[in-house]
Order: sequence, then C-alpha cells, then structure tokens
Amino acid sequence: MAAKFLEEPTKVITGSHDRTLKIWDLRSRMCTETKFAGSSCNDLVTSDGAGSTIISGHFDKRIRFWDIRTEMSANHIVLQGKVTSLDLSRDSNYLLACVRDDTIQLIDLRMNTIVRSFSHESFKVGCDWSRAAFGPGGRLLAVGAADGSVYVWNTHTGKLETILKEHSSAVTAVSWHPQSGLLASVDRGKRALVWGDL
Repeated sequence: MAAKFLEEPTKVITGSHDRTLKIWDLRSRMCTETKFAGSSCNDLVTSDGAGSTIISGHFDKRIRFWDIRTEMSANHIVLQGKVTSLDLSRDSNYLLACVRDDTIQLIDLRMNTIVRSFSHESFKVGCDWSRAAFGPGGRLLAVGAADGSVYVWNTHTGKLETILKEHSSAVTAVSWHPQSGLLASVDRGKRALVWGDL
C-alpha cells in the first residue's frame, strides 16, 4: 500500500495489507526486517532526516510511531476512522492524516496532539486509500472527495479556501508541485488534472 526511502538510498520501508511493515535492502533485494503492526497499513512516512522514525497509518484507526532500532511501536494515536493517508510537513513538525470519518487531522508531532480538524458538510472521503497532501510551505492542504471535488483548506486558519470541481468520479490522490502552487489530482475513472496556481 505504501513505500518510502529510509536514511540511505539503498533502504526502503513498505507498509502492506498483510499488517506488516518491511524494511528492504535494495542492493541484496531482500527483506532485512519485518515489523508486525497488527492492522493493514494504508500509508507511512519517515519523520526525521536520519529516517530512524517511521509513522504508519492503519485500518484499525491508529497512527503508530516506530523507532527503526526497536521491534515494537513506541506509541500511537487513535482516531475516529480508518487512516487512509499521511503526509509530513517539510519541517517534520506536522503530520496530516486523512481519515474515513470524513475529516483531515493536523497533528503537531512535537506534542503528539491533534491541533486542528478539517471537515465540511459536503466533504466525504472517497475510498480507503484517498491521499491528502500539504502544499508547498505547508500553508494549504488538498484532498479529493467522493463526489469528484478537490477541497483546499488553509492549515493556519482552518478556513476552506476553495472547492475545485472538474472530476466526474471520486478523487483518490492529489500532489502539489514542490516549488509552485500547481496541484495535480487523479480520479477513479483514470482522469488526471492539473490546476493553476492556488
């Protein structure tokens, strides 16, 4: 369901439907370690420059925090629905979680506390793997909805900035251009769109 590089370009961590996280050595093409999460992993991120902290989002409504040097997760946060995606702010201070209770949760990782929740009466998460993403600089976030819309919120004020409507089926993923306000979105009907500067 998800894969990310660790501290060096020869190591990758994957999160799977089989409830495991696996660390892979790309040189030997072998799995070097398996962590048993106990629930299907929908997404994961590495939260520090060294790649020693892994954060995983799960079907059982939990976000788990792992130290790569130990077997077990260090702690976890329980949300109100299945976690469909995670995204990390560039400074690694904030975590964005898309949740099947039709909310996006902003978590301050310095305190492991939810600091803001984003929702709207017409916003519904489209599937168990819907992806939300921080915009460049972390001021905006975007996420696709079941009705084919893309919702853009201001992370600082909590205000809904805009709703983009062009897709005809559920939007499953969004991605921001790293240096501009361009936003790409893709839907279940295999249609991809690029939106102008937001």
